[in-house]
Amino acid sequence: MFKKFPPHTPLILGLGSGVALFTLTSLFLFHPKILAWLDRNSASLPSQDPNQPSAVVDSASLPQTERDVKLRDVADANAPSLDRSRARYLLAMDLLRKYEGGPALKQLEGLEKQYPVLAPQILLKQGRAHELTNDSEKAQEIWQKLLETYPQSPVVAEAYYSLGKYDPSYHEKLLKEYPRHPRTLALIRQRLQENPDQFPLWLQLAKANPFDPTLNQARDRLVKDYANQLTPADWAMIGAGYWQSGLYEKAYKAYAKATPSPEQAYRYARGLQIAKKLPEARSAYQKLIKTYPQASETGLGLLRLAQISPNRDAIAYLDRIVKQFPDRAPEALEAKAKLLDSTNAQAASQTWQTLLNKYPKSDEAADYRWLIAQRAAKSGDYAKAWQWAQPIAVNNPDSQIAPKAAFWVGKWAQKLGKNQEAKQAFTYTISRHPHSYYAWRSAVLLGWDVGDFTTVRSYNPTTVKPATRNDTPAGSEAFKELYRIGEDTDAWNLFQAEIVDPWNLTVDEQFNLGVYKLSRNQNLEGINLIWRLRERDTPEEREAWKVLRQNDKYWHALFPFPYYDSILQWSKDRQLNPLLVTALIRQESRFEKEIRSPVGAVGLMQIMPDTGKYIAGNTGNKSYSLTNPEDNIMMGTWYLDYTHGKFAGNSLFAVASYNAGPGAVSKWRQRFDFSDHDEFVENIPFRETKGYIESVFGNYWNYLQIYNPEIQEQMKRVANPS
Repeated sequence: MFKKFPPHTPLILGLGSGVALFTLTSLFLFHPKILAWLDRNSASLPSQDPNQPSAVVDSASLPQTERDVKLRDVADANAPSLDRSRARYLLAMDLLRKYEGGPALKQLEGLEKQYPVLAPQILLKQGRAHELTNDSEKAQEIWQKLLETYPQSPVVAEAYYSLGKYDPSYHEKLLKEYPRHPRTLALIRQRLQENPDQFPLWLQLAKANPFDPTLNQARDRLVKDYANQLTPADWAMIGAGYWQSGLYEKAYKAYAKATPSPEQAYRYARGLQIAKKLPEARSAYQKLIKTYPQASETGLGLLRLAQISPNRDAIAYLDRIVKQFPDRAPEALEAKAKLLDSTNAQAASQTWQTLLNKYPKSDEAADYRWLIAQRAAKSGDYAKAWQWAQPIAVNNPDSQIAPKAAFWVGKWAQKLGKNQEAKQAFTYTISRHPHSYYAWRSAVLLGWDVGDFTTVRSYNPTTVKPATRNDTPAGSEAFKELYRIGEDTDAWNLFQAEIVDPWNLTVDEQFNLGVYKLSRNQNLEGINLIWRLRERDTPEEREAWKVLRQNDKYWHALFPFPYYDSILQWSKDRQLNPLLVTALIRQESRFEKEIRSPVGAVGLMQIMPDTGKYIAGNTGNKSYSLTNPEDNIMMGTWYLDYTHGKFAGNSLFAVASYNAGPGAVSKWRQRFDFSDHDEFVENIPFRETKGYIESVFGNYWNYLQIYNPEIQEQMKRVANPS
């Protein structure tokens, strides 16, 4: 399950928090073949640990021409080994990609016995090799052997697809037995292209995968041309697909015809609210409350209804939440207190006090404490600010405000002359919130060599990328082995076939899916999928997420390093810190080379077309494309160098200028004291720019601790003090 968050950010397009994932378990039965295959294939590789250092795995990511000699040396070894089997398989795959069936067969011959973890795949490739030698009968014989020997393997779907070229009945088996397999979806698309008027195929396509935005085309077609054939369950599925993609208007219209349920009723009402159809939304929320008075969705519905109701009615709804839905009581008390602030200060104060007394560990209590602390600090009462903020670290260590509060407890302690307490607060911030922007600020104030606002531009940290891929937490050993040796297409086709219910992914499956998106350079989707794991809210899922966070693979995926060579080169040419450039790109575009903002900014570093022309005029680059990564990084680093030049190399002002423009930053410098950079950031009147600064430098800090060995070791010492 997921937390229900108030924003209605689209799943695919948003750069921040996306909408929650929801379940449609009633739509899919667990496929017995897949379950049996996963049980059977969960055993470890025989005799050798597949995660041990491997010359073949190290060579897997090299271009075919570079790795060929290395692989042949290993493949020609006399003694059998896991690496020899890997080398033979990879050589065969390279040959098949060049349509050289005969030589590929020599590498594949008998390999299924020596490399059992990939035995089904090897038989599949043997069949393909025979096909390339024009021996289609032998190819079909091998594929039939695969069906007989490994009937529970998802690779059977690949065999069905290949056999279907000779006997169409196998394609029908593929459609029936593996309805969501990538080969099945390709076959469906092919058939729909030939004859679009096939309702069952459009329906099967729409059900297949909630993470593929192209499937909204299938949902659109069903709504437009086959509405009278859709069942209420179909409408629920269509609504959920739209909801998943952030298409809320389409979603609520589908939910209007869906199978009644608390979720259906809530989403219908919420969709109307987002569409600003407020009278209809109020009516829909009232129906939800009346029909499902005890459902958890009703608690959220009451909260939403209060937002669009007159104050008197809103307070009644909020009181009902406090009484009936204790898990949402802190939210209701906060909302009630804010309503009362302008009309009844005494009642508001009593409500805030109730929140602090009854729900001291809630995020809402932390937010209120922080509000009072900020007010006290602005009035110069740092002792009061310190006293109000300090309990947040104890009561609310996992709240969103906790890293900021912990850091400012240290800053205010400094102002009060409590230097030892300040040091303790900064150390606590790093150890308890190591991946936050405020951990970086704390490290700076503790004297760490990590680059400050005035020095980070010229700071040139060592960066070390992993030599080999991190292992993945979910999937069969066959999938993990294919991924390990770099056979990505086959690996991810297998993984997608192994997913039992794509509408209800486990934590590890969602992480894997994010890694898959990253491997396809679909970086925005990949990063968002991994980031949204924090939205899981059942105890089991939260624990799985926390375990995953302890592994380097999680952080490498959340902070990937695409375009590594180009970033290093242009950063060097502009005398910029490459990790700062990478951090800015992650914030601007999530490494999507063709992304366009609503205002027209283009590419990795979000260059406006007019700015591109200006930069081109200054660099003499007459031929360029803002969607070309090399050109975009060249121009973006030029502009970042330019903004640094405007402010004497100060990266705080340079990065702020990248977002808000040098003119706005110059005005803020005139308006606010900037002798204390942290206080200057707090005073920035543009919420977007303030958040942008924290995001970019927070990204920088994460790239530094993930890819710099020295900071890695320093972080370990903080986490495990001797």
